Amino acid sequence: MSSTRPSAHERILSTATTLFNAHGVRGVGVDRIIAESGVAKATLYSHFRCKDALVLAYLQQSDTYWRTALKEAAEAAGPDPRDQLAGLFDALCAAAVQENFRGCAFVRTAGETEPGSDTHEATAEHKRAVRAWLTELTTAAGAADPATLALQISVLVDGAMSASAVECGPEVVKAAKEATRTLVALACPART
Repeated sequence: MSSTRPSAHERILSTATTLFNAHGVRGVGVDRIIAESGVAKATLYSHFRCKDALVLAYLQQSDTYWRTALKEAAEAAGPDPRDQLAGLFDALCAAAVQENFRGCAFVRTAGETEPGSDTHEATAEHKRAVRAWLTELTTAAGAADPATLALQISVLVDGAMSASAVECGPEVVKAAKEATRTLVALACPART
C-alpha cells in the first residue's frame, strides 16, 4: 500500500503553520519554511506570491479550523443556545491540553502585523465573524442585549486562549466557561 505524499502547496502550508504557531509570523523567515518543507524557493513563490500571502493562507486555514471547532463543541452541548454558549469552551479545553498550544493565532498575528494590512484585517475579520456567530447564539438564548453578551463571551474566549498558552492547561478555560454560564444566567431569562 503506497501513501500519497502531500502536494508542495500542502507541505509549504503545513510547515508554515507549525512554524508560525511555534514562533509567530515575524519570527519565521521564508528561507526556513523552504528548508523545512523541502521545496525550492521558486516552488514556494509559485504557490504563494509573497510571505504575506502565505500568512493569509495560514490565517484562512486557522479560521476554518477554529470556527468549525467552536461550532461543533457548541452543538455537542445540546440544542439549548444557553448551553451552547458555555459548551463552545470545550473546543478550547481540547486545544489547551496540547503540548504545543500557544494561544490564539489571530491575537498573536494581530500583535505582529500593522493595522490596516491585509494580514491584520484577516485577524480582525475572524474576530468579527466569531462575535457575529456568538450574537446569533445570544439572540437565540433570549439575551436582552445580545451584542453586549456576545462581546463579553468573546473577551472570555480570547482571554482563556491567551492565559492557557501561559498556564498550560484547561483550568483557565474551565474558569471562563463557568464565567460564561454566570453571564448567560444573568443576561438570559430562564426557560420554563
